[in-house]
Formats: sequence, C-alpha cells, structure tokens
Amino acid sequence: MGRFIVVSVIAISQNPDLTIRRANREDAGLLAELGARTFAETFATDNSPEDMAAYIAASFNLTRQMAELVDPASTFLIAEVGGVAAGYAKLHASEPLDGVEGANPVELVRLYASREWLGRGVGQALMGACVDEARQAGHKTIWLGVWERNGRAQAFYRKWNFRAVGEHVFQLGSDPQTDTLMERAV
Repeated sequence: MGRFIVVSVIAISQNPDLTIRRANREDAGLLAELGARTFAETFATDNSPEDMAAYIAASFNLTRQMAELVDPASTFLIAEVGGVAAGYAKLHASEPLDGVEGANPVELVRLYASREWLGRGVGQALMGACVDEARQAGHKTIWLGVWERNGRAQAFYRKWNFRAVGEHVFQLGSDPQTDTLMERAV
C-alpha cells in the first residue's frame, strides 16, 4: 500500500487553487530544490556565478534542509497552486539582531515565490499565513533582513507595515552585502 502524508491546510487565498500548508520532513528535497531555484531566480543577475553557487550549495542542500525542518524553532510554510509548490516561507524563533526591538520577535528568514507566480498572490498568501502563524505562537513582532538592492521586496514588506530598524551584513559567498533590517508588530 502507498504511504499517505496528512497535511493540514492552514490558509486558503482568494485563489481557490492556492493553499498554504506546513512543511514536514518529507519536504526536505522539495525545499532544497525550490529554495535554490527561487534564490537563483531572484538574485543571479545581480551577483557573480561563483558567489551564487557557493551560497546555494551551502544553504539549499538536502542535509541542511533536513536539519532546518527538524529544528523546533523553525516553521516552514509551503504555498501550492493546484498541488504544485509555488513558493515557501521560513519563520525562526531565536535571538534577534541588534536593532530589532519589538516584543517576543520571530524572524521571517525566507519568503520566496517562483518567478511564474510573482504578482499572483503567492507572496501575499504566504505573508498572511506567516503573520497568523506568528500570532498563534504568541509572537508580538516579525522581523527580517532584506537586501538593500531588492526594491521589489522592500516595497512588498512596506505594504505589510514593516519599517526599517537597522542594517546587518549578509554574506553571499565571498561578497559581504548589506541587508536592511525591518520589523512589524504582529
């Protein structure tokens, strides 16, 4: 007999084919592939192939994804359209970086949508699910780092009432880049 995995749908967008669900251990391969692909789609044109390859190899390999999935401080949410992964988000509860001052914060580590789903509600649905997830877990603040050169993402976060609270260095391969730290109340 086939093995079935029961997942709970935690959010449904206005698009009836778009659902958000929590990731489980069986999703490690999916997250590795989806993470590598969406990161490359977003940042490859603005960074060297060597730095991109180094970051993707370190951050989106199967072993790393499995470790992140079993970390009790992490929550992954996968957006699916018609049962096909269209994007994902990762929340992580840990000590915030300097500048983040909101109460009981949780970090939005990643929020990526596949290129073909940009502007079609996937990011909105994921962000709404992240806010709901943070609230249900008792967090009062969501914070994130966004590349200073990623204007599209910054505009998206501002629409969700995030405000800049500082900066930090994000190491992409051999390239130290500046991320803007942003936070919002849950």
